[in-house]
Amino acid sequence: MPTSYETFEFISEHLIETLSVNVQTFRHKHTGAMHYHLAADDDHKVFMVALRTVPEDSTGVAHILEHTVLCGSERFPVRDPFFMMIRRSINTFMNAFTSSDWTAYPFATENDKDYQNLLQVYMDAVFFPNIDPLDFAQEGHRFEFETLADANSPLTYKGVVFNEMKGAMSSPVSTLWQVLTGELYPTSTYHYNSGGEPEAIPDLTHQQLVDFHRTHYHPSNAVFMTYGNQNPASLQADFEALALARFEQPIEPIYVKTEQRFNTPKVIEQAYALDEEDVSNKTHIVMGWLLGLNKNPMDVLKGHLLASVLLDNSASPLRFVLEQTELATAPSPLCGLEDSNKEMAFVVGVQGSEPEHAQAIEDLIINELQRIVQEGVEQSQVEAMLHQLELSQREVGGDSYPYGLELMLAALPAALHQGDPVALLDVDKVLLQLQQDVSHPDFIPKLVQAWLLDNPHRVRLTLKPDTELSAQREQAEKAKLAQIQAGLTDSQKQAIIEQAVALEQRQAQQDDPTILPKVTKEDVTPEIIQVLPKQTLLQTGGKVTAYERGTNGLVYEQLIVDMPDLTAEEQALMPLFNSCLTEVGSGGRDYLDTQSLQAAVTGGVSARSAVRADLADNTAYHSHFMLTGKALNRHHQDLAILMQQTLLTLDFSETERLRDLVGQIRSSMEHRITGSGHSLAMSAATQAFSPVAQWNFQRSGLAGIQFIKQLDKSLEDESALQAFAQQLAVIRDKIAQAPKQALLVADETGYHQAWSGMSALLDECSGTQNSRLTLAQPQPLAINHQAWLTSTQVNFCAQAYPAVLWGHDDAPLLSVMSACLRNGFLHSAIREKGGAYGGGASFDAEAGALVMYSYRDPRLMDTFADFERALDWLMTSATQEQVDEAILNIVSAMDKPGSPAGEAKKAFYQELYGRDHVKRTAYRQAVLNADLAQVRAVGERYLQSQATRAVLTQASQSDQLTANGFELIKL
Repeated sequence: MPTSYETFEFISEHLIETLSVNVQTFRHKHTGAMHYHLAADDDHKVFMVALRTVPEDSTGVAHILEHTVLCGSERFPVRDPFFMMIRRSINTFMNAFTSSDWTAYPFATENDKDYQNLLQVYMDAVFFPNIDPLDFAQEGHRFEFETLADANSPLTYKGVVFNEMKGAMSSPVSTLWQVLTGELYPTSTYHYNSGGEPEAIPDLTHQQLVDFHRTHYHPSNAVFMTYGNQNPASLQADFEALALARFEQPIEPIYVKTEQRFNTPKVIEQAYALDEEDVSNKTHIVMGWLLGLNKNPMDVLKGHLLASVLLDNSASPLRFVLEQTELATAPSPLCGLEDSNKEMAFVVGVQGSEPEHAQAIEDLIINELQRIVQEGVEQSQVEAMLHQLELSQREVGGDSYPYGLELMLAALPAALHQGDPVALLDVDKVLLQLQQDVSHPDFIPKLVQAWLLDNPHRVRLTLKPDTELSAQREQAEKAKLAQIQAGLTDSQKQAIIEQAVALEQRQAQQDDPTILPKVTKEDVTPEIIQVLPKQTLLQTGGKVTAYERGTNGLVYEQLIVDMPDLTAEEQALMPLFNSCLTEVGSGGRDYLDTQSLQAAVTGGVSARSAVRADLADNTAYHSHFMLTGKALNRHHQDLAILMQQTLLTLDFSETERLRDLVGQIRSSMEHRITGSGHSLAMSAATQAFSPVAQWNFQRSGLAGIQFIKQLDKSLEDESALQAFAQQLAVIRDKIAQAPKQALLVADETGYHQAWSGMSALLDECSGTQNSRLTLAQPQPLAINHQAWLTSTQVNFCAQAYPAVLWGHDDAPLLSVMSACLRNGFLHSAIREKGGAYGGGASFDAEAGALVMYSYRDPRLMDTFADFERALDWLMTSATQEQVDEAILNIVSAMDKPGSPAGEAKKAFYQELYGRDHVKRTAYRQAVLNADLAQVRAVGERYLQSQATRAVLTQASQSDQLTANGFELIKL
């Protein structure tokens, strides 16, 4: 090892060949801070500093601190350095996370200068933040009079985190998890909501926030992780210079204490808010067990193996009984292993039930576990789940989070809980040991007996809907505020007004951005990386396109089918066809045998359908159905055969299975409403702009959710169920006969065999190829402003302006303008001043729209008023520097790297939809060349047209919305 590690001592290094990383471990000599460097031959560099944050209440102190430390620091005393750096950087990832017992600050970039810039800002923010009282008031909570300077107007709560958590806790699944963990961990930090309960957040004081930082944000309580091709000694020299040198004395690290164990199981019943008339089959019933520590990789893998064997798919024994029972509509979304806490938890249960079924559900689960102990499980199921563990260990990620960050997050629990993070990453030896252990038929039964049946630390939770709870909470909040207001002295009232005015002035002040480091357009790489196929071949069945990439022993295969001419009824069923496709029988097998085979030989098979816009004509579009699969190289042929059978021999005769699947799909769609409310509102606002926008709204938007809810009810009729099965079979046959092509991605080792198999697969799936009628979509009709009413405590607003498609000369300028509006005006107006968790603008090249939006927003019509002010700001206040920052935003998003397989797939679809390398280069260059005059010109051209509004909100807003011209639609 080099000898230049002056302030850190070298502990060990460990090469993990399957991940292509060499993990080097160091400890800071003075403070004890750990540094794990994941050395890799990769220009994509990742940094993360994580701190153990262990709240002792539900005021959201860790969460609010995460927000507040990013609002200005000692070296960078500007109001908003985090969001300012987002637009002064070409990062590929920037964020901060608050988990149940840690807070982390990660970023990633491919540019060395950008890395140094971000490192300076992050290190100063974490260790030397200002924690200004006004930032606490903005990000956390504050009192404010409804009319700012009128102490006689109603007193209100404001604050970004306050509103964020109101939105988060509107989700029944979030409430379910929070209540369950609160009961399962009654004496440790997991008992509390680290994000903050809206009722408790106002109890937090600024001094408590400052104290929490002092005790938790110390290097002794921190873990540094880095990934990439850098020298760890250089990284450590930076850590030392930027922060660690100022912390000569260590403190005792803060660790989560182990939970006090139950002697007998607990039974809990609680309510959640649901603003719907029909609450039948809306109860959640779950059971949770507290397991052992997550330090030992063998225990962690045993936990994953046990959860997978019991619950992975419909053929898994415990999931099977949960799906079959008539006491509920679907297994709970919480089913599985939670391994991020210090002590792991196993959860199983159902959704769509009734409170009176709780004991019967518990009996069902316990009886099945006892049966498994007595009779065992199929050895093939255990081996299939081991295969899944091996595949997940090998797969190179990077499409959602940077690959290096994925590895860090996988290792972080052990690093924070006195375990071995290297062992959590390098599980090959543990997998080999598990392969030997599972050869004993009593391996799983013994785990079930010891970890579950003999484990009294168990909670059964029944979470039932309450249609009055939301109104009661709102009334209680108003009453509390009225009581507080009645007790305020004149000086206290004046202090509230003065704070509001001071915050308003602070939000309006123009900070000197030159305090912060930045990259410029000159730092942007001049060329777009081009990923080219290794070979293409036109054959009888269609075209095969193949890429050779570093996939680490995995093969990825896709069949791309021209969408056939479907009736309107068949088009409406496409999302259900896609979801059911891998959940029913095929190849002469029933659905259970098919599920078992999928787990044994693949890493998953899935389907989706897409309608994509033409480059220039918003009445034209491309439409495809895609069948996708992945497998280890040794299973490439098994994957190809399974894909062929899935495409050609789907069996929809098991109608009760279809009935169950639709119920499960409905439940999962309903649960995602408040989590992605801004996307749903944006889709509703743009629905009439093009056939593509209309398709997306009707298939995966609010109309699609509404359709599936109605269909689910209709299938209670047996004749309707039979007709549904027949319609799915008709879709199958139309797709089977439609023209096809194939996509293959494999590494050097598996490429040639996979190529042969893929070519054969395409020929075998070619059908008659006589169906050249493609999908016909009607042109959409104009709509009114729409308000979709659901169970939520906050609003999701969207305002859309008709624009152009990707191939138009104005498209690059619209993308720059959207980033300029987001960074320069809407972020401040919607988030900082308005108190929403998020807000901004985006150019939607598929819909041909410029859309402004808000996320978890306490305001409604005031937000739409801010949208209306955006053009005036652009024409009078925007600067060339803000345009340049917007350009960096857009280019960094365009250049963001993905996984080896993901990059190949992206390149294929860009070519398929006409966005070839020449056009993308021209688009990118137009972005880089944009100036303020051009941006203002497109603003005048598009933001003065008639806009369409949509909002996802609650029924209590109905009168206000009707008065403002909104059509009310009950979701």
